[in-house]
Amino acid sequence: MRVIRAPSIGLAHEQVIRMILEKGRVLTTEDAEATVEFEEIALQVDTPLAEPMVSPHSRFQQKFVEQYAKDLLHGSHASFEYDYHGRLFEWGERLAVNGQPVHVDQIAYIVEKLRSSPVTRRAIAITWNPVIDEKLDDCPCLQLVQCVLRDGKLCMRVIFRSNDMLTAAGANMYALVQLQKSIASQLGVPCGTYTHISLVPHIYYLRDVHDIEPFCGSGKLIQPVKEVCRACQRCDRAKSV
Repeated sequence: MRVIRAPSIGLAHEQVIRMILEKGRVLTTEDAEATVEFEEIALQVDTPLAEPMVSPHSRFQQKFVEQYAKDLLHGSHASFEYDYHGRLFEWGERLAVNGQPVHVDQIAYIVEKLRSSPVTRRAIAITWNPVIDEKLDDCPCLQLVQCVLRDGKLCMRVIFRSNDMLTAAGANMYALVQLQKSIASQLGVPCGTYTHISLVPHIYYLRDVHDIEPFCGSGKLIQPVKEVCRACQRCDRAKSV
């Protein structure tokens, strides 16, 4: 596993994209999408609320990520196969115990667990629901959220089974840090570290080819693997590889 340490989530986002584009391997997914994939990566951010929280190179800027965070924390009226708000705040769709539907507010559990036992390692929330997700084409990428209180601060660790690092990870990190901030506020403590673990980090280099150039800087900031440059064709370097 590679570990990237950065002072903000925006800078962590830039560093992980650079690593994948320059050192990743090309792979066609089971959905026939062309990707550049890398080994497991952990992004560790000591000051997750520090600026820049959003990379200026990202297509999705402040207004978008703020709405994404609001939807995660408070829910949305939009219709999806799943949403992270439902999976975290009302887990248990299609499940029943003793004939009663299951509705688990896992974030409330995390807060109460940490209140009752500040040293606990059990303050976790999961998203995966086998009853639904084993049959979904678009199933949750975020799998687990863990919060711990250490040195008087709330630290959050999250695990993604798979993560679109170019167009999704920036908003994912921003929203989850807002969740971390909310939990910390309920406990009356400051935020500590935020650790974002992706088991299969990747970039859709054909689908999102136009989003690569701002991070690449026409080959001046990043020199991607040849397949990415051939797909992009936006600079002299791309035409020579």
